[in-house]
Amino acid sequence: MALGTIVSFKALLAVVALGAGPALAEASADERRRRGEAVIRDLNRGQAQPTLEGLRRDFPDLADAITDYALGDVWGRPGLDHRTRQLAAVSAFAALGNQPFLKVHAGYALNLGVAEAELKEIVHLTTVHAGFPRAIEAAQTLSALFAERRAAAGTKP
Repeated sequence: MALGTIVSFKALLAVVALGAGPALAEASADERRRRGEAVIRDLNRGQAQPTLEGLRRDFPDLADAITDYALGDVWGRPGLDHRTRQLAAVSAFAALGNQPFLKVHAGYALNLGVAEAELKEIVHLTTVHAGFPRAIEAAQTLSALFAERRAAAGTKP
């Protein structure tokens, strides 16, 4: 269903863009892509995002939709800085129980200067909105992430 939604969204964008003229459609698509790629670089310390690059090989339309829409149009909007958006994403993924995306976005949050203590507060807050089981899962995911980052940096807890 999500892929159909993405394909439909892309078709809708194409129809709207055609009404505005092909040159405007191309410039808009290029700008969206540039914004999306800039967001990834900002979040991931200038590096490519491995999951997105994996998708790009086998599901290029999905990777383009993520880059252009999710990152370029939504994450690239003014109004919230990247740090605040990451705290919101971590909270949402913790509440949803989506541990792989929680780990990715918590990593981005740490890259942006969010402290481990702040992420632990998100876990505490999760108990109210999503319950203790989701908070425990989030705590386990964050503990593993913190340990991985300490090991990579050669530091101790």
